[in-house]
Amino acid sequence: MTAVLMDGRALAAKTKETLKEETEYMKKVGVDPKIATILVGDDAPSKVYLASKHRTAEEIGIRSENHTLSGFADEAELSDLIDSLNADPSVNGILLQLPLPQHLDSRRMIDRISAAKDVDGLTSGNMGLLFYGRASLIPCTPRGVMELLHHYTIPIMGSRVVIINRSTLVGKPLLHLLLAEDATVTVCHSKSRDLLGITRQADILVSAVGRRPQFVVTREMVRDEVVVVDVAMNRVGGKLLGDVDFEGVSPKASFITPVPGGVGPMTVIMLMENTLVAAAKQHNLKEASVLQ
Repeated sequence: MTAVLMDGRALAAKTKETLKEETEYMKKVGVDPKIATILVGDDAPSKVYLASKHRTAEEIGIRSENHTLSGFADEAELSDLIDSLNADPSVNGILLQLPLPQHLDSRRMIDRISAAKDVDGLTSGNMGLLFYGRASLIPCTPRGVMELLHHYTIPIMGSRVVIINRSTLVGKPLLHLLLAEDATVTVCHSKSRDLLGITRQADILVSAVGRRPQFVVTREMVRDEVVVVDVAMNRVGGKLLGDVDFEGVSPKASFITPVPGGVGPMTVIMLMENTLVAAAKQHNLKEASVLQ
């Protein structure tokens, strides 16, 4: 068996072309989409991620701006910046780059963002809407995972899905998205017992641990013809690796995402799509295709 690679780069590139057309349409009717990002401190990976996001926005035609605060900035300073962006009608989306310095309360700062401009989909309000199946701004990585599964026509209804991650960024929102499509979902974490026994039952296995080499999804942990979605990114020996032992697992899998080039590009492009969705809603563009 040779696993089919779920090519996130190719799907993101295809989606980008659609978003370019959507952006051109919105501009013709007087809406000029714009995203504002906030970086607190000088975390090197965060700078790399933000550069990719701004580059993609420019390629699509979405205006973007970055606001940088010192790593010593307090919550009052960050709150004032978020409040000013909330009040700025030219800004349609706000992204607070995570992680924040430890002295800042991430949940409180995220919830400071207007739910209408929360293009990361992480405010309590948007998470609540996701719980009820009513969210339009969905966390970008889980949304990217779902787009990959749909694009490769992976059966979800009735499938047994195992997620190794319970974070608010990945595991919890992905749980609700999969339940909404009638999957049977098990969420595993560091306290789960008999992880091997659980993962071997999965039709679809999603791993987002990010602690390699301490944690690796091995060949023994998966059954034949499993669909494997590797969300994690780890730098090991100068290489970018996921959670999954790709060489060991891919011969048993039916579909598998590479790292890099799998979920990562989809996360960025979903952020752009969320920005257009937010802009369209703010301007009541109900005919905009991004709302279909």
